[in-house]
Amino acid sequence: MRNIVLILLIFTSFQLFSQVKEEINICDTSAVFIIVEEMPEFPGGQGELHKFIAQNIQYPPAARENGIQGKIYVRFVVTCDGSIERISIVRKVDDLLEAESIRVIKSMPKWKPGKQRGQPVNVWYTAPIIFVL
Repeated sequence: MRNIVLILLIFTSFQLFSQVKEEINICDTSAVFIIVEEMPEFPGGQGELHKFIAQNIQYPPAARENGIQGKIYVRFVVTCDGSIERISIVRKVDDLLEAESIRVIKSMPKWKPGKQRGQPVNVWYTAPIIFVL
């Protein structure tokens, strides 16, 4: 009888542990992925992202007057809830253009988050913003 009770106790313990393990959410960690099974996506896709940037970018007047142009790469985290965090400039051109790039990235709507093993996760994303006169 003791053996049966002990076996049931061990079996129940393993079953409880496996249920707890399945409920762990990858999103609760502070880890940020670089490549995931399903990358984050701007609402409507890549074309809509380009359209959003083009419609919202405002060429800084001082940069226009001084003939400053170039391609800036903005890096940011698309969080597991689709919001944007940790914005930084990877490739710099000019402070005015960088500030405008950050402003536009901050104004973006929530994205469809990236997924790893079916769970939403934080993912690094890099977007180019081109300033041409």
